[in-house]
Amino acid sequence: MSKCRGLSGIELMDKIGSDQQVILTTAKVEYAYEAFEYNVTDYLKKPISYPRFEEAVRKAIELHRQNDRVKTSANEIYIKEDGRLVRLLYDDILYVENAGDYVCIQTTTSKHIIYGTIRSLEARLPTSKFLKVHRSFIINLGKIKDIEDATLVIDRKVIPISRAHRNMLMSNLNLL
Repeated sequence: MSKCRGLSGIELMDKIGSDQQVILTTAKVEYAYEAFEYNVTDYLKKPISYPRFEEAVRKAIELHRQNDRVKTSANEIYIKEDGRLVRLLYDDILYVENAGDYVCIQTTTSKHIIYGTIRSLEARLPTSKFLKVHRSFIINLGKIKDIEDATLVIDRKVIPISRAHRNMLMSNLNLL
């Protein structure tokens, strides 16, 4: 790779970290594999055509937008309730309960009933914070008060733990 102020592109990647949008350019194809190990946004081989350059920049812009959306939604989810969008913080959600064609989301201050399935909500909630413990319940792992045999308690609500989900629950707890 060409040297810029004494550093190659790969050496620069070592210094700036992997959370930046980087498009590397070089005349040598053999550097491409190493560049993608650093998770670069794109890799352009010289001579670079303008359409190819535009494509790389568009890709970087789209990835930047996606990352912004992920950061924005990292702590919250919006639900549709009574014709409006309601913002719920993940830390406020205690548990989610299946109610036929509806789902009940219990928060620290209120209950929200929305049309949908527990499966679709499970796919939208972060697995680092939420876990399905029964076919009818998803819980916020940080809100568990105690666990006994086949049940757990969150805010005075006794929630069943199915045999199929018990091992996953136990592996997600910080046990001594």
